[in-house]
Order: sequence, then structure tokens, then C-alpha cells
Amino acid sequence: MSKPRVAVIGSGFGGLALAVRLQSAGFDVTLFEGRDKPGGRAYVWKEQGFTFDAGPTVVTDPACLEELFALSGRKLSDYAELISVDPFYRLCWEDGHVFDYVNDQARLDAQIAARNPADVAGYKRFLAYSEELFQEGYVKLGHVPFLDFKSMIAAAPELMRLQAWRSVYAKVSSFVQDDHLRQALSFHTLLVGGSPFAASSIYGLIHALERRGGVWFPRGGTHALIQALVKLFGDLGGTLRLNTPVQAIEAQGRQVTGVRLPDGTVETFAAVASNADIHHTYKRLLGDHPRGKAEGKRLEGKRWSPSLFVLHFGLKAQHPEIRHHSILFGARYKGLIDEIYGRNGLADDFSLYLHAPCATDPGQAPTGCSTYYALSPVPHLGTADIDWAVEGPKYRDRILDYLEARYIPNLRRDLVVSRIFTPADFQGELNAWQGSAFSLEPILTQSAWFRTHNRDDVIGNLYFVGAGTHPGAGIPGVVGSAKATATLMIEDMAGDLGQ
Repeated sequence: MSKPRVAVIGSGFGGLALAVRLQSAGFDVTLFEGRDKPGGRAYVWKEQGFTFDAGPTVVTDPACLEELFALSGRKLSDYAELISVDPFYRLCWEDGHVFDYVNDQARLDAQIAARNPADVAGYKRFLAYSEELFQEGYVKLGHVPFLDFKSMIAAAPELMRLQAWRSVYAKVSSFVQDDHLRQALSFHTLLVGGSPFAASSIYGLIHALERRGGVWFPRGGTHALIQALVKLFGDLGGTLRLNTPVQAIEAQGRQVTGVRLPDGTVETFAAVASNADIHHTYKRLLGDHPRGKAEGKRLEGKRWSPSLFVLHFGLKAQHPEIRHHSILFGARYKGLIDEIYGRNGLADDFSLYLHAPCATDPGQAPTGCSTYYALSPVPHLGTADIDWAVEGPKYRDRILDYLEARYIPNLRRDLVVSRIFTPADFQGELNAWQGSAFSLEPILTQSAWFRTHNRDDVIGNLYFVGAGTHPGAGIPGVVGSAKATATLMIEDMAGDLGQ
């Protein structure tokens, strides 16, 4: 019996994880990637000896990655090396306060007590709450496709008991009183596109996820994990086609029949799964089909996560005082976040995530040098009509000046190379609707069943994987979506697999 031939569009973490799962299960998988390198948002640049990871740099729950290799009796450790990061994050405020978010209860307690002794007990209650969220929201529901409303109703009692309708910040505030600690325990939603003041408290599970599994960095950078998955996929017999953007998904009635490439070639497949932006998939790739037109238009009415301004730079100096992951809070928290999510324009201030990979892996830069990126959440193009070709260089200079004044002395003097990636680039290079960096905003009414389903409701052999479908953004999220989607595809095509 011949293997069922399926296409996966896009080689981000989600697309690669799905391709590996399907190839391991006996499918014949072709993975299409429009760019010259795999990885999607987890792209990589190299310039003058510096390595710049373009996308996610916080690796949590390595078990979800190890599982992909174990499917075929292999080990992640034979393909990539993960290095533990300590502290997980260094949190810095403009008043000079520094908090090292570590996986050590005694060290955490001492830092919390220095701010507010009463919050030590409050933090422990929050940790217990986060553990419950982790069990319900991640272990039980994180890899389960929500295809009908009944599945959502079944999960509702536990979600209601855990007050999932409340925001992360509101729930954190019910446990701890200190304002800095409230920020420290709620900022994680920004790393998956959600406002701490709007994202469901279910995202409080990220804290337990990190405390349980640690925070890691692959030697060679995040893209080393992409390369590991690509090698695994190839070892399993899968086909990766770079520089091959899919022009359209061919469909007749309630079935997709294949994909059309830019030269007009049509290749036939038994099923197609898209790791591309969900709006782009429906509106552009499926735009000739009534389902694509209707769903693309419906998605335009949804709330989309903000974009990012990313500044990569390399210095001819080292700064061992800078930890691997730093969260640099600006003067405002809620006010700034509200403007990022709703104001037509750029705020006068910013908060930054500063990534300094040489703190863990010196090989990311030439000897005696260091590599960084500074990430600033900014409005997407639908919220703020900003000409980034004009404003991007100005914003870069503002960030460089801020970092030099507060955190990295002589930055300008030591600057060797820099480049920026703006919301316009998210839109142009990644086909992200309105330049959104994380797809649909993770609010309760756009989560689980309310999010784009892992299998289309009308076209039975069209599937989705990645940040736009359940469970959402972040490496564990998109790898979890691959598990949910692969489960469906294996069940749907069991006959073709001889099962």
C-alpha cells in the first residue's frame, strides 16, 4: 500500500513538528517553505561573525520537543544540545530594582520578602494556582483539538472554577500586593501576544510550565533546534523544499486536491496542512474558493495580537553583567500596554525584552564580542498606521540611546552591526495579517473552540498548525498544535495508512 502523500505549508516550529509526526506515522510528507531557510519566525541571520536568532529565544518544556524524536526511537540530545538558563529572566525597573526570576524557591522567597514579606505566602498560593492551570489547560487540553462546541462545554466547569474569565493580571493581583511582583508574574502573556490585562488567567500556567521544565537555550541558537528538526525529518525520509512558496491551495467542493506553485505547476496531495498565517491561508492561498473568501473576511473582524519591533545588534565588547534574558520595564505598565493594543501611534516610552545569548553560548559572536536583540511590543498595522521605513530608524536610535544610558555603557562606540525587523517586515516577509507577530490575540473568546480549528469545518482534508490554531503561540503552543493536528490527520486517514 502506498503511503498517503500530504503537504505541509511553512516550516516554522509548528510545521516542522507536524511534518515529523506525520512522517513518523507513515505518511509521505512534502514540506514547502517560501524562504531560503527553514524556521518561519525562527529564522536566523549571520553577519560579520555574529549569529542573530530572529524569532523565539525562550525554550520551555523541552519534553514536547524530545517527544518528536522519541516517536522514531531517537533522542533530541543526539541532534541538539540544550543549555539551562539561570536566572530564567532578570527583571529590571527604572527605579533601579532588580529581580532575578530563578527556579530556586529560597532565592525567590528572599527577593519577594525584601519587597513585601506578606507576598511570600501569596506567591506560594499563586504557584499552586498556576500548577492547577498547568494541569487543566496544558496537560489535559493543550494537545486536544476543539472541533465542536460540546468539547468546549465539557471543559467549561474546570475553566470556570479556575476563573478563566478573569485576566492574568487580575488573578495575580489577588495573590500578591507589590506592584513590581504583579508585573513580574504577569508579563509572560506578552511573549505569546496577549495583554496581561485582557488575556485569560489560564495563561498563568506559563509560570508553572517554566518552574517545572526550566528555561533553556540551544547551543548554536534557537535555529539549531530548527536544524535538528529538519535533519530528523530528512532522516525519516521527508522532503523539504526551500525557496518554494505555495501560490494557492487547489480545492474542489469540500476537498483540497493539492497545491499550485508560482510557476503554475499543480502538485496533488491527499491532504494539506498550513503553518502559514491563518488569514493568508484563507484569503490568499484559498482565495479562489468560497470558503477561503468567507473565512478570510471573518478573520479580519477578529482581535489580532500586536506586532514587534526587533533590533539586532552586535558589539565589539562583552558585557557579562547582562543576563541571557532581561525584561526592562519602562516607566509605565498598564498605560503602555493599553496603548500598544489600542492607540494609533507609537508611545513615547517602551518596555523591552533584551536577549543576550552570549551569556549562555559565547559562540554566538566573534571572540571578545557579544550579540543581542532588543524586542519592543508595538501596535500592529491595523491599530497604528505607521510608516516604518521612516519611523523604524528613529525608533532604533531611541532604543540604542535608552540601552546605552541605562544598561550597556559605550554601546554606540562598540557597535559593529545592527539591523531591524518591523511590523512591515512581519507583513511582507511572513505574510502576517496586519503585521501581527503572534496571530489571533489570546483572549478567552478567541481560545480553544473559539480559535481557528485544527481541521477546517467545511473542507475535510484541510488542516492548520501553528500560532493561529489551538492552543496558540509560543514554542510549546505550536508544538502542541502539531500534536493535536497530527492526531486528527492520522485518525482521518487511518484507512490509507493501513491501520
